[in-house]
Amino acid sequence: MTDLTKDKIEKILAGVTDIYTEQDIVSANEVDSIEINDGKVIVNISLSYPAQSYHKPLSEAITSALSDAGIDDVSVNIDTKIAKYSTQKGVDVLPEVKNIIAVASGKGGVGKSTTTVNLALALQAEGAKVAILDADIYGPSQPRMLGVSKLKPETTGEGKLLPILGHGMQSMSIGYLVDEENPMIWRGPMVTQALEQMLRDTLWRGIDYMIIDLPPGTGDTQLTLSQKIPVSGAVIVTTPQDIALLDAKKGLKMFEKVNIPILGIVENMSLHICSKCQHEEAIFGTGGGQSMAKEAKVNFLGALPLEMDIRSDVDEGTPTVAKDPDGKVAQIYKEIAKKVAAKLTAQDKALSAFPSITIE
Repeated sequence: MTDLTKDKIEKILAGVTDIYTEQDIVSANEVDSIEINDGKVIVNISLSYPAQSYHKPLSEAITSALSDAGIDDVSVNIDTKIAKYSTQKGVDVLPEVKNIIAVASGKGGVGKSTTTVNLALALQAEGAKVAILDADIYGPSQPRMLGVSKLKPETTGEGKLLPILGHGMQSMSIGYLVDEENPMIWRGPMVTQALEQMLRDTLWRGIDYMIIDLPPGTGDTQLTLSQKIPVSGAVIVTTPQDIALLDAKKGLKMFEKVNIPILGIVENMSLHICSKCQHEEAIFGTGGGQSMAKEAKVNFLGALPLEMDIRSDVDEGTPTVAKDPDGKVAQIYKEIAKKVAAKLTAQDKALSAFPSITIE
C-alpha cells in the first residue's frame, strides 16, 4: 500500500476486537504506538491485563486485518502493563498490592477454595504476579491446596510475616500459624482482627493481583473486607443447584450494597462426564449460573465440570492448573482468569498519589 500513514493504520486497527475487553483495540487504548519504516509497519500493543496465551491470536488478528488492507510487511509486539484500579473510598491501600479480588460464595461446598487457587494459578500462568490470602479463619484450606501445609512463616525484625511460597505464589493463611487439626474457637472480633493482621502484617512484594478466599456467607469477614480492605472486585462461585443459587444471590447483593464491583459468576460442578462410558449428566441442574448472571446483569465467566481430578489435585497439593497446565480444565480456568482481569480494566484506574493542596 502506498501513502501509508499512522491514521490509516489506526482506522484499520479499529476493526480488530479484543475478545476479552469486548472493545476494539483502539477504543480500549491498547495500541501503544505505530511505526512505519520503509514500508514496514510495526504495531506495539500494550494490554492492561495478563493474557500471554492470547498474544499469538491477537497478533494474528492484527496481521490479518492489515494484510486484508494490502499491508503485508507487518510486525506486532505485545506486552502487558497491569495497572492499579479503584477501590472503595476511605480504605487504606496496600503499597505492594495493585489489585485485590475477592472470591465468594453464599454457601459452603460449592468449590470456592478450589476455584480460588486455580484462578490464582491461571492468572500467574498468563503472566501476572499473584498472591493468595486465605480469609477463611474457621476452615483454612489454601495451605493444603498449595501443598505447603507443613510450613510456618518466618518473621522479620520489624515483626512482619514473610509469605509462604506455593507454586511460585505468595500466600498467607491462619492455617500456617495454628495446628491443622485444632479448631479455631473464636468470636467475630477476633476473626476480623486476624484477617486484618494477616493482610497488613505480611510482607507482600510486587503483587499484581491478590486473590482472597472468603468463607461462605455474608458475615463478619465479608463486612470487614468491605469496610477495611481495598477490594477492586469480586467473583461469585456457585453450582447450578437452586439452593446454592439462592445463597449466591445473597452474596452478590451484599457486594452491590457495599459498592464492590462484581467481576462475574463462575458455575462449578456444572456437568458430570462418566469416566467409564462418557455419559454426560447434569447432577446439580443446568444453566443456573448463566441465568443468575443474566438476571443480575453481570458477566458469566465460565463453567467447570464435576470431575474427580479437580478434587484430587487440590487434595494432593497440586491444583489442576499447576498439575496439567495444558489440559482441558486448566484452559477453562485460564479463560476465566483472562475474563476476570479484562473486566477489571473497565474500571477507573486508581490515582497514583493524592493531589497537592496549597493553602494561602
